Amino acid sequence: MTLRVVVADDQDLVRAGFVALLTGTDGFTVVGEAGRGDDAVRTVRATRPDVVLMDVRMPGGDGIVATRTITADPALGGVRVVILTTFGLDEYVFGAIRAGAVGFLVKDTSPEELLRAVRVAADGDALLSPTITRRLVEAFAAAPPPVPRSAGPDLTARERDVLVLVARGRSDADIARDLHIGVATVKSYVSRLLTKLDATTRVGLVVHAYETGLVVPRGPV
Repeated sequence: MTLRVVVADDQDLVRAGFVALLTGTDGFTVVGEAGRGDDAVRTVRATRPDVVLMDVRMPGGDGIVATRTITADPALGGVRVVILTTFGLDEYVFGAIRAGAVGFLVKDTSPEELLRAVRVAADGDALLSPTITRRLVEAFAAAPPPVPRSAGPDLTARERDVLVLVARGRSDADIARDLHIGVATVKSYVSRLLTKLDATTRVGLVVHAYETGLVVPRGPV
C-alpha cells in the first residue's frame, strides 16, 4: 500500500528535502505541500492524506493550531499528524500531544527514522523520538509524585495491564507476546482505552498512565 503524505513546513529547502525523500522511496507519495498553518489545513482537507508531517513554527497559525483543527474535524478522522520541529522544547511536546498528534520528531532525525515514523503513524501507533521520550520521562520524574487515583472508572484488570505496557512504550506485537494474546485483541483493548479515557492518541494514554500514578518513572534516562 502506498502511503499518502502532506508535508507542511515554512522553510522551502527543508520541505523540499522531505518531499524528495518521500517521493524517492517506494511506498510513499506526497499529495500536497504547505508553508503556512492555514494552508496546511486546507491542503489536508482537499487531499485527505494518511499522514501529515507538520512543522511547529509557521505563519498563518502554527503547527499545533493546525494539528488541533485537523484532529477536531470528524471528516479527517483517518488523518495522522506527526510533528516535526528543530526545537525539542517541552511546551511544544505537550502542546502537540494535547492537539492530537500521534508523533513528535526533531528535524535531525535520520531519514530511516522519519520514514518509519510515517509508517508507524499510518498504522495508528504513536511515536516519539528518543530525545523527546527522554524529556517526557524527565518531566514526570521531576514533578511531585502523583496522588494515586483510579486509572479509570471502569477499567478491567486486563485493560490496566495493556495501559501499563502502552505507557512503557511497548508495541502491539510486544504487548501481544507479553500477555499471550493476539495482536488484534491488543488493538481492540487499545481502542477501548482511548474511548474510556477520552484520549485521542496512544501518547495520550501514556500521559494518563503517568499522571494517575499507574506508571511511575524510574528517573531520568
